[in-house]
Amino acid sequence: MDKIILNNLGFYGYHGVFKEENVLGQKFFIDIELYLDLKKAGQTDDVSKSVSYADVYELVKNICENKRYNLLEALAENISKEIFSSFVLVEEIMVRVKKPEAPVNAMFDYFGVEIRRKRDE
Repeated sequence: MDKIILNNLGFYGYHGVFKEENVLGQKFFIDIELYLDLKKAGQTDDVSKSVSYADVYELVKNICENKRYNLLEALAENISKEIFSSFVLVEEIMVRVKKPEAPVNAMFDYFGVEIRRKRDE
């Protein structure tokens, strides 16, 4: 299966369990892999046979910046659900949400979640 890759998309959002996360907000970075057949797009050079990564970016930006979730799991799940709903060519998806400023007293690069979903699961 072919894939479209969106890597390290950065957003400022208000997701988290703790009250200060919902008030102050923080940075989130998201990786997405969209699995679909890209053969016709490659043969025809026609974007309608593919998925516009710019459109996917705008959808994910809207979810991250304008909605609020307690859990990264819920954020990732809703991103995958909305992508499937908006882009019928996508057969499978991987969403990785990274939270580099999680309120944990430790040294770390980021905490995060990764989900993989297939259409109609």
